[in-house]
Amino acid sequence: MLHKWKPFSFLEKPQICCRLSSLTFSKPSVSVARLLEEEPPLSRSHNDPVFEILSGLKKLGFRRFLSGDYFRSVVFSLDQLQVNKIINFLRVESPDFAVVFFDLMRNEYRFQHSRFSRFVVAHVLAGQRRLEELRFVLEQMLKEEGSGSAPSLCEHLLYGFRDWDNNSLVWDMLAFVYSRIEMVHDALYVLAKMKDLKLHASILTYNSLLYNLRHTGLMWDVYNEIKVSGITQSKQTNSIVIDGLCRQSKLQDAVSFLRETEATGLGPSIVSLNTIISRYCKLGFAGVAKSFFCMMLKYGLLPDSYSYNILIHGLCIAGSIEEALEFTSDMKKHGVEPDIVTYNILTKGFRLLGQMDGAWIVIQRMLDRGLNPDVVTFTILICGHCQNGNVKEGLKLREEMLSRGLQLSVLSYSVLLSSLCKVGQVQEALVLFYEMEEQGLEPDHVTYSILIHGLCKQGEVQSALLLYKEMCSKSIPPSSLSSGAILLSLCENGMIPEARVYFDSLIMNDWAHDIVLYNIMIDGYARHGNLEEALELYKIITEKGITPTTVTFNSLIYGFCKSRNLAEARRLLETIRLHGLEPTAVTYTTLMNAYCEDGNMRCMLEMLREMHAKGIRPTHVTYTVIIKGLCKQQKLQEAIRLLEDMRYMGLNPDQVTYNTIIQCFCKARNIKMAFKLLNEMWMNSLEPTPATYNILINGLCVHGNLKDANKLLISLHEQNIKLTRVAYTQIIKAHCVKGNAYSAFMFFCLMMEKGFEISIEDYSAVINRLCKRCLITEAQHFFCIMLSRGISPDQEICDVLFNACQQCGDLSFVYEMLAWTIKSGLLTQK
Repeated sequence: MLHKWKPFSFLEKPQICCRLSSLTFSKPSVSVARLLEEEPPLSRSHNDPVFEILSGLKKLGFRRFLSGDYFRSVVFSLDQLQVNKIINFLRVESPDFAVVFFDLMRNEYRFQHSRFSRFVVAHVLAGQRRLEELRFVLEQMLKEEGSGSAPSLCEHLLYGFRDWDNNSLVWDMLAFVYSRIEMVHDALYVLAKMKDLKLHASILTYNSLLYNLRHTGLMWDVYNEIKVSGITQSKQTNSIVIDGLCRQSKLQDAVSFLRETEATGLGPSIVSLNTIISRYCKLGFAGVAKSFFCMMLKYGLLPDSYSYNILIHGLCIAGSIEEALEFTSDMKKHGVEPDIVTYNILTKGFRLLGQMDGAWIVIQRMLDRGLNPDVVTFTILICGHCQNGNVKEGLKLREEMLSRGLQLSVLSYSVLLSSLCKVGQVQEALVLFYEMEEQGLEPDHVTYSILIHGLCKQGEVQSALLLYKEMCSKSIPPSSLSSGAILLSLCENGMIPEARVYFDSLIMNDWAHDIVLYNIMIDGYARHGNLEEALELYKIITEKGITPTTVTFNSLIYGFCKSRNLAEARRLLETIRLHGLEPTAVTYTTLMNAYCEDGNMRCMLEMLREMHAKGIRPTHVTYTVIIKGLCKQQKLQEAIRLLEDMRYMGLNPDQVTYNTIIQCFCKARNIKMAFKLLNEMWMNSLEPTPATYNILINGLCVHGNLKDANKLLISLHEQNIKLTRVAYTQIIKAHCVKGNAYSAFMFFCLMMEKGFEISIEDYSAVINRLCKRCLITEAQHFFCIMLSRGISPDQEICDVLFNACQQCGDLSFVYEMLAWTIKSGLLTQK
C-alpha cells in the first residue's frame, strides 16, 4: 500500500499551517483544504518541519521520504503539537497512512503521542473496524494514564471529537479496555457518560464489567443495566452471572438463575453447568454434581474434557475412586479422550486413599497412551510416597524428574524436606534446601518453617537461629510455627535468658500477634522455676488486652505446683472460669499430680470426682497419676485393677503408665510381676522404652539377682535394642560392689562398644567401688584404660587409688602414683 501514496491537493495552497483549535475540533467530513481556506493567510516558512515533511511526502512518496536523511534529521525535534498536525492532515487525505505514521513514530522513534493523536487514530481504526488495533492503541494510552484518568479522557473525547464518525464505537471500546485492564471504576464512569450522551455500550463491554464485578454485589447493578438497555444478552452473560453467584457462595441463587434463563430461550451453556458442577464438587456434594452433569446430556450439550475432569476430581476428593474410573471410561464412549489432567486427578485420588499401587497403575495407563508425566504428576507421586513415610521413593522420583529436565516446584521440595525432618534426616534436608536455591527457586515461609522446626527438634537451636536470620534478611516474615519452634527449643534446652531476648525481638518487630508465643515463654519460665517472670508476662498480656487461653493458666498452675504452692494453683482453677474458659484434663491432671507428690490422696481423688462432675474425660495421663498415687501407698493390686479399667474405658496405657507400675513392683521385690507387665506391653504392641529396661535391670541389681540382670542386658545388647548408658553403669556398679571385677570389665567393654561416651565420673565410680573391695589390681587396670582413652584423672581418683595402695602395701604403685600426681600438677611437691 505504501507505494500507492497519492499527492496531497492541499499542498498546492501557500498557507499550510493552521491553529491547534482548528485541528482539535475538525470533522472527518471537512477537507483539510477547506480548513486552510478558513485560516488567515500565513507566510510560507520553509523552516517549518510540518510543511517540509508534508512536502517531502508529496514529492518523494511515503516510504522513500520517511527513510530519507531529512526526516531522520528532524524527527527527534518534533513535538506533540507538530505530530498532531501531521496525523490530523493524514487521516483526512489517507487514513491508512495516518495509522502507519502513528505506529512508526511510536515503535521506531519511541515518540510519546498526545491524547489527541491517539484519539484521532482510534477513530480511524474504528471507522475501518480494525478493532484489535483500536483496543491496543487505547490500552497503551490507559496504562500510561493510569487509574482515575476516565474523567479527563472523557472530557477530551466529548469536547474534541463529539460529532466525529464512529465516535460511539470509540466510547464503547474505551469502557471495554478500562474494564479489561481492571480499572473498573473508570469503566463505570465511562458507561455513565455514555448513558448521558445516549450512546449504547456493547454486550462485550457489559460482559467484561460483569466478569470483573462478579465477586461483588455491583454485579447485579450491571446486569440490571443490561436488561434496561434492551441489549440482547449472550450465553456468556448468563455464565458470568452464575459464576459470580457461585463465587459469592450463593449456590442456590445460581441454580435458580439457571432455571430462569431456560425461560428466555437461551438455555444453559456448558460453561454455566461446569461452574455449578465445580462448586458442588468443592462443597463435597458429588452426587448433586452428577445430576447437573446429566442435565448437560438432557439439553443436548456434549460434555468436554473439562466437564469430565471437574466431576472426576469431585468423586476422587469424596473417596469414590471406582465411580471416578467409571466416568473416565464414559469419556471414551462419548469420544472425549482423557488428558494429562484426567490422569493426574486419578493419581491424586489414589494418593488421597493412600493406595500408591493404584496410582502407579494409572501412570502406566497414561504412559500406554503416549502421555508423559508432567511436574504435577511427579509432585502428586512424591506427596503420596512421603505421606506413606516412604521418603526414599520420594527422593528417587526427584532424581527421575531432574533426569527428565523437569524442575521441582517449591511444594515438591517442601514435602521432601518435611518428610526428611520427620525421620530425623535434617542434614539431608539442608542439602536439598540449598539445591532448591541453586535451581533458582525461592523458599517461602513454609519451607523455612519446616527446616527451622526440624533443626529445633534435633536440638540444633543455633543452626535454626541462623536460618531464621537468613529468612528475615530476605524480607520473609516468620510464621508462628517457625518463631514458636525456636522459642520452644530454647526453653526446652534451658536457655531461658536467650529465649527471652529472642521473644523480645519478636515483640519489637510486631511478629508476636497472638497468645501462642506468650504461652511458650510463660511455660518456659514456669517449668524452670522462674514463676515471678511468668506472672509478670501474664500481667503484660492482660495490659495489652490479649486474651489468655487455658494453656496460659495450665502453665501458671504447673509453676505454682512445682513451687509447692498448691493453694494458689487451686485458686487459678477458679480464675480460668472467670475468663469464660473451661479447665481441661491437663489442668486437673497437673493439680492431681501435685497432690500425689505431696501425698494428699484425698485432694487428688476430689479433683478426679470434680472432673467427672463437669463432664471432663480423664486421659491416660490422669490415670497414670492415680496409679502412681496408689503405688506410693503400696496398693499395687488396686493399681493393676485401674490399669485394666483404663482399657475398658477405651484409654490405652502408655510406656510411662507401665514404667510407673513396673518400678513399684520392682521396689516391692515382686520381679516376677514386673516382667509379667513387660510381656503385657509387648502383647499390646507397646514397645518398652530404655527407661523400662533401666527399671528392670536396676530392680534385679538392687535385689542381688545379678545373674538374671546379666542375661537380660546381654540379650538386649545382642538384639540391638536401644538402651541408655544407665543400663550399663547400673550393672557395672552392682558387679563392682559384689567384687565381680571381670563381669564389671566385660560390661564396661560392651558400653564402649556401643559408642557411649564414658565420663570421668563413670571411671571414678568403678575405681572407687573396686578399691573399697581391696581389688587394687583391677582398679589399677581401669585406671590404665582411662589414661589410654585420653581421660585425665582428677584429684579424687588419685586420692582413692593412693590410699587403697597404701593400705594394701603396694608401695611401688604408691610411688608411681605420687610421681604422676606431682608431674600432672594434682599434688604440690613438698
